[in-house]
Amino acid sequence: MRYRPRLIEPTLRSYAGFFKVVLVTGPRQCGKSTLLRHVFPTHTRCEFDAMLDLHDARRDPELFLDNFPPPLMLDDVQHVPGLLSAIKRRVDARDAPGQYILTGSQNLAVLRGVAESLAGRVGILELGPMTLSEMEGRGDRRAQSALQAWVESDGTCTPPTVSAQERHEAPSVARLLWRGTMPGLLDAPDDLVPGYFDSYVGTYIERDIRSMAALRDLGDFGRFLRLAAALDGRELNFSQLGRELGVRPDTARRWLDLLAAGYQWLELPPWSGNAVKRVSGRPKGHFADTGLACRLQGIGSPDTLTGNPRAGALFESFVVQQIRRTLLATGVRPDLHHYRSAGGAEVDLVIHRNGRLLPIEVKYKSRPDGSDSRGLAAFRATYPGHCAPTGIIAHAGRESFPVNAATYALSVFDL
Repeated sequence: MRYRPRLIEPTLRSYAGFFKVVLVTGPRQCGKSTLLRHVFPTHTRCEFDAMLDLHDARRDPELFLDNFPPPLMLDDVQHVPGLLSAIKRRVDARDAPGQYILTGSQNLAVLRGVAESLAGRVGILELGPMTLSEMEGRGDRRAQSALQAWVESDGTCTPPTVSAQERHEAPSVARLLWRGTMPGLLDAPDDLVPGYFDSYVGTYIERDIRSMAALRDLGDFGRFLRLAAALDGRELNFSQLGRELGVRPDTARRWLDLLAAGYQWLELPPWSGNAVKRVSGRPKGHFADTGLACRLQGIGSPDTLTGNPRAGALFESFVVQQIRRTLLATGVRPDLHHYRSAGGAEVDLVIHRNGRLLPIEVKYKSRPDGSDSRGLAAFRATYPGHCAPTGIIAHAGRESFPVNAATYALSVFDL
């Protein structure tokens, strides 16, 4: 499989030139190791395992680091938490950037260890599955995407940089949603996609979930995973979720937290100008990869997805994750929310940046019109003086165009 450049590469190089330790986190098989091998081809690399103590790193971390001097790349460091304290002592004794490059796929385990051992010495980046620009080989393009330009300008739209030919050569949206954006599937034929995700789920549950939590029955968690996929793009009611699965609401909440800890699940808190209300409303959930969500829901092909009532919610999750990954590539974690008013007005995604609110509505249609901007208009009316001058409707069509003076329709291919 040929390497596709990732948007995060410039930020990664910048971090390695400043921090003594760099940690790249993200879900299993999202391309962390491939990225690091490409950016740091001369680094020695060691990969750790949950079951085996390779090179005695767990038993004797100091001896391990003696045998493998920096610059050193260490994959899946969540399996060797004791190594972090030894790394801290090494980097404190040597004033040089980029000594250790780490990866991890379990948020809670890795970040807890980093916070305790490497605070102030480590730069942390998150890598997800691929963006469309990365899948199409445009991850090293220097020009900003239309989305990035809109965010950086605090809400002024500029013409897209993707050519009309590139947009029209892209695969159908239904096929994009069904296959997802995992790097391992980029060059795979469609008939291998179901097996890939079945293997992914089995590995994820057996290795990551088992190591993060002592579950009595992994089969229950497998059923919960399928139910969570059906909640993709919906507001979450933990009492209802618990009833459907036959578990307590606090158990459903804890299991969703496990999904988030493994970078498989994203929750958007509701936006409100009142900080207390912001955390008391219902969050909205999004799976990390729509291909995995489709497999868990038994959607067997792109054609089957086309007429599925879940297609719109899956498209919303796809767009939210594409936007989040594009913004994460700059090294700044975006402050993302969703919005629902008491009167029912909705905005699927609100980016809070520098005191400015950037609203985005998502529509699974090819040609949005003025009626699709009513949620954006209601949001601007609720927060006058704080909203961007232009709101965005992210849609499934191939063209980007102004809808009205305050709304721009941005194709998913221009994100």
